[in-house]
Amino acid sequence: MKEMRSEMEHHLKQDLLPFWMGLRDDRGGYFGQALFDGSPVREADKGVILHSRILWFFSNCAMTLDDRLALEHAAHAYRWIRDYCFDRVHGGLYWSVTKDGRPADDAKHTYNLAFGIYALSSYYLASGDGEALKLAYSLFDTIEGRCRLGDGYGESYRVDFTPEDNIKLSGNGVIAERTMNSLLHLYEGYTELYRADHDPRVGKALAGMMDLVLHHVYNPEGRRLEVLFDRDWQSLVNVHSYGHDVEAAWLLDRGAEVLGEPDYQRKIGDMTAILADSVYHRAFRDGSLLPEWENGVDKTERVWWVQAETVVGFYHAWQKTGEERYRAAAQAVWDFIREYMIDRTHGGEWFGYLNGDGSIRGQGDLVGPWKCPYHNGRMCLEIMNRVK
Repeated sequence: MKEMRSEMEHHLKQDLLPFWMGLRDDRGGYFGQALFDGSPVREADKGVILHSRILWFFSNCAMTLDDRLALEHAAHAYRWIRDYCFDRVHGGLYWSVTKDGRPADDAKHTYNLAFGIYALSSYYLASGDGEALKLAYSLFDTIEGRCRLGDGYGESYRVDFTPEDNIKLSGNGVIAERTMNSLLHLYEGYTELYRADHDPRVGKALAGMMDLVLHHVYNPEGRRLEVLFDRDWQSLVNVHSYGHDVEAAWLLDRGAEVLGEPDYQRKIGDMTAILADSVYHRAFRDGSLLPEWENGVDKTERVWWVQAETVVGFYHAWQKTGEERYRAAAQAVWDFIREYMIDRTHGGEWFGYLNGDGSIRGQGDLVGPWKCPYHNGRMCLEIMNRVK
């Protein structure tokens, strides 16, 4: 495992950090798109989720590596988010802005606000900048005040927080009023905010989300998390998202650990052990992980973020259970990533999608609204922090 850690540290320092530092836009922020050959599209709109994930990435690189240059890049991303991505009239964050900071898509979404909290909390921990923490709390207050829906959270809104159809985070042929995906990442954001400041309000909301997962999202018969829901938490599709479940298998444990309440640690831990085992048996194939199952049919492409989360999820399961199969699986997936997923021709970022045999599945953008350094960078940082 120390060899794997060393390889990931080298990949982080020699590939991922230089690639993303090279996308700095001196006009402000980072370029919102880079083509398959790595060349930036200077006129592209700038996704706010992308910028939050860049801010999170550089902030955590600064902390783990004690890297002043990474902290300077984090500050550059932070200033862009602070100055151009917040809606000073209605609150919250825009979905995207133009290259020069005007609203491009002014929709509001709980998922987007969650990543803002996640990033701003990490930047506060890295820099000590109290303004960033205040902005994180402003998003927390907006979510709790404007996005609550019954015993959970709504998702998609117009600029003034009037609800609208959740086009952005639905899929599989339905429009969902609630999604596991948004709830998982809201939980992630609140975990980081609570870690930064231990405000009881955040802890209470975090515990409430654990209850939602345990009582509404988790399907004990299917040994999986359900994906898309109506307002009353009725599942709308027959989907097993292997990638989200292996990610949840460690993220949910992290939140329970940060909250520090033994009863939740036990209940969440029992559930995540089942999620990891289920994904291992159903989706771990030929040294990598399938992304999803729908109505009895597996999808076979290999998706960049799924592979990254699988390494962390299985490594975490090995630390938790001591079962060698998980450690071997984490190593195997890293070997697959190293062999096939890293684009060594265009700067060291990862291909987005591969076929099952490792061949490239289309020449998609290396950077875009969703294609970012969050999953693969976090994989490196998690393993580096776990393997001593």
